[in-house]
Amino acid sequence: MQVEVLNTKGQKTGRSIELPDDIFGIEPNDHVLYLAVKQYQAAQRQGTHKVKTRAEVKGASRKLHRQKGTGGSRKGNIRNPLYKGGGTIFGPKPHAYDFKLNKKVKDLAKMSALAYKAKENAIVVVEDINYDAPKTKEFVEVLKSLNINGKKTLFVLPEYNDNLYLSARNVYSVGSTLLADMNTYDIVNADVLVLTENTAKMFSEQDNTVEA
Repeated sequence: MQVEVLNTKGQKTGRSIELPDDIFGIEPNDHVLYLAVKQYQAAQRQGTHKVKTRAEVKGASRKLHRQKGTGGSRKGNIRNPLYKGGGTIFGPKPHAYDFKLNKKVKDLAKMSALAYKAKENAIVVVEDINYDAPKTKEFVEVLKSLNINGKKTLFVLPEYNDNLYLSARNVYSVGSTLLADMNTYDIVNADVLVLTENTAKMFSEQDNTVEA
């Protein structure tokens, strides 16, 4: 897949990057995409929900009245779940929601997400951006030049860039991640995937390493 490299003004630089077809050109697998997104969202849940059982709520443990002869039903103590303020039966307890996925499944899900973005022409390759200080205003101008301002965008960087990260942080529609940290949910959740030129080259290098 050949992609033109644009400059920060949205103009063609005359350079292009070949994105490997065995990553961006595969037939997407919807089921593994579902599993990967489900795993990510499950891992975000704290799982700290908790209710008190009848052993934990306040209240005396004495029997409310004698067993027989009152004409009423049999009753234990005031902490009975049937009474207001009593314990809860079978209520939620703290537990983790995360579950394991095999590495091959996660890799296939990530490639499927990238393949969908390629099919939708939602991948932009831009020349490397380097700021000597955080410049949110200039960063927004770059988004406008690329015609992606206001769209949910994921910038994928080859390595951590403090000034670029700080420039993008205050733009509500933009997220940034390192190529090594990119996950399926981030790709699926974005409308547009922006790769810096060096990031795009790393995809090709990874592909050549696999072939070797």
